[in-house]
Order: sequence, then C-alpha cells, then structure tokens
Amino acid sequence: MSNPPPLSAASYAARIDFVIELAERLHAYGTTAQRLEGAISAVAHRLRLECEPWSNPTGLILTFSDPQRGPGESDTTRVIRLPPGDTDLHRLAETDRIAEEVLAGRLGLVDAHAQMSALDTPPTRRSRAMQVLAYGLAAIGIGGVLRLPWLDIGVAGVNGLMIGLLVQWSELHPRFKEALEAVTAMFAAIVTLLVATYVAPLNQNTVIIASLIVLLPGMALTNAVNELTSQHLVSGTARFAGAVTTVLKLAIGTIIALYLADVVGLHAQVRASRPQPVWVEWGALAAAAFAFAVLFRAQWRDYPKVMAAAAGGYLISRFGGQAFGSPAGIFLAALVLTAAGNAYARWWNRPGAILRVPGIIMLVPGSVSLRGLLTLIQQQDIDAGQTAVLAVLNILLALIAGLLFGNLLLPARRNL
Repeated sequence: MSNPPPLSAASYAARIDFVIELAERLHAYGTTAQRLEGAISAVAHRLRLECEPWSNPTGLILTFSDPQRGPGESDTTRVIRLPPGDTDLHRLAETDRIAEEVLAGRLGLVDAHAQMSALDTPPTRRSRAMQVLAYGLAAIGIGGVLRLPWLDIGVAGVNGLMIGLLVQWSELHPRFKEALEAVTAMFAAIVTLLVATYVAPLNQNTVIIASLIVLLPGMALTNAVNELTSQHLVSGTARFAGAVTTVLKLAIGTIIALYLADVVGLHAQVRASRPQPVWVEWGALAAAAFAFAVLFRAQWRDYPKVMAAAAGGYLISRFGGQAFGSPAGIFLAALVLTAAGNAYARWWNRPGAILRVPGIIMLVPGSVSLRGLLTLIQQQDIDAGQTAVLAVLNILLALIAGLLFGNLLLPARRNL
C-alpha cells in the first residue's frame, strides 16, 4: 500500500475542508464548546493553519488564514448552522482516530474524508430496535435502583418502551420533534395515572420521572454550567436555556395529563413505598449501565468500560454520600471519573468521553429539577420550589467542582 501524500502537499482549501468536517462531526457527536474549540485549534495548528473557532450549541463560526501569506490575503470564514449535538461515542472515537492518523501521516485527506463519510450510514432496523429496548431498560433500571415496587418498575418499563418508539418516530418526522418531550411526558403520566386508578397505588411522580429518565436534560445542564465556568458564556447560556426549556416541556406534558385526569374524574392512588431488597438495586444498576451504553451508541468493545464507568459513578456517589454527605459523594464521583477519563485519553490515546460521559450520567440533576417543578406546580407552594432549586444547585455545584478538580488532579493532554 502506497504512503499517503504528506500534509505539506495538501492544498490550503483541502486542509480547511478537513478541519471544517472534523468540527461539524465533533459538534454533532455532543462535544462541549471548550473541548471542541481546543481540539480544532490543535488540529489546525498541526495542519499549518491559523484558525479561530467559535462554537455554540446550534452552530459554528470558523475563521482561517494561512500563516505563510500576508494578513488579509487568505482569510476565510465559514458560518455553519447545526442542530444541537447528541452523544455518539462510537462515531466520536472513530472521528478522533481518523484525525490522529491524518496528523501522524498515516492517512491522506482524501481517504480521511471517505472514512468519515462512511460513518454516516443510516441506522439499521436492529440498531433502532436496540435503542427502543434501551429506553425501556433504562426506565426499569432506574426504577430498580430507586427500589420501587415491581408494579412501579413494570409501568416505568412499558412507558420507557413507548417513549423509545416515539423518539424513533420523531427521527423520521422532524415536525413532531418540537413537541416530543411534552407528548412523551403526557403519555407516561396518563399511563401511570390509569394504572394507579384502576390497578393499584403507585409512587406517581417517581414512576413518571423513571419513565422519562433518558429525556431529562441533566447532562445538558451540567455541560452548560461547565461551559460557563470555562468562560464560554454564549454557549453555556444557550445550552442552559435549552436544558431549562426541555424541563419545562416535560413538566407541561405531565401537568396536562394530570389536568385531564382531574377533568374526567380519575382519582389515582399514590403511595410512597421502596420495598425492594439490595440485590434488586444491584441488578437494576447493571441493567441501567447496559442501557446507557446502548443509548450512547458505544462500540461493542467499549461496553465493559462504559458500563463500569456508569456503575462506578453511581457507587462512588452513593457510598461517598453515606460517609460524607450527598454533595461530597457527587463531588468525589465527578472528580474520580474526570481524572479516569483524562488518564484513559492520555495513556490509551482514545477519547476520555468514553469514561467521563457515562460516569457522570447517573449524577446529573435532571430528575431533581423535574421533580421540583412538578412539586411546585402540584402544591402551588413557593417554598417547595425554592427547596427544589437549592437541591439542583447543590448537585450542579458538586458536579462542576468535581470536574474542575479532576482536571487539576490529572490534566488532559487531549481535548476529547
């Protein structure tokens, strides 16, 4: 096999096109602003380009110039409108590998474009079915971790499966996507209310939240505050607004269902019961970790690492919380998983997000924010709302502190 032409032989336009495609893909696969801009700047420097990237959740601005030409002679600016990214660990890892091979001189730009284009194959029926099943399994897993009764776990699982189907439907019908969160929340709440009325009492709000767990924007909230602390103020503010809007849409759908139930005279029986033994929690944790590996679209070979990271984050926060208090447990979990992700990127030369993202997914404050908003609306009590806001704030502060000090404990050599 012939060696690829050296990067010095690539044209200025070809190098720009490669950086633009790389930036678009990193954005699409859920990379935060500070990491995306750092990665693009490093790649552009090694391609002998001057690049000033600017990233926000819905677009990119990339300004290029050739340092070998005079100022203003080669300036090129690209403004790219993009939808908000979604975590895809497999494609992120492959994109990172392709970029590394290009920079190492083992892969030419033409072949790199071809390999990145090959990542755009549409999902198969099998992969779509796996995603739907993962929604149900995640809901079952969270219900088991919370030690809900078997009926509650079953209702959450059925809701999760139907939500997975609605999510797949929205991928094929973009107009439906705008109302997805409200519709899925309304569906989950109606099913929960019907079962609690005609079958047996349920932990009403907890079952609804377990059903919606995958749609909750806890990761977006965490990333938003992380970007704000990194002085990426526009991106952080936009991401935070998007996360709050998602919580509001989920709450709106739930409240509509509660209102309709009241209008038609449904009287749901509510209970607060957590009867399950410890072994159910452990089995449910394994199920939830597997579900997140599927939902994050990890490669098969990365499933053990992703599952270990998700379970490890939960266990560290739980036992650390029992010993030192809940915020301290979340801080320790975020610190350990951030340092572990940086170590993995440093010594295995693969994206640290493979460990970092699933590691903090069980810690994020999405469920607390939705529970607090539902409590505020149901009880019409400002004090309940203030308590919920403080709970979310405590979790966010502990998470961000863990992320910051984890990066200080073991700095990342790679931006991904």
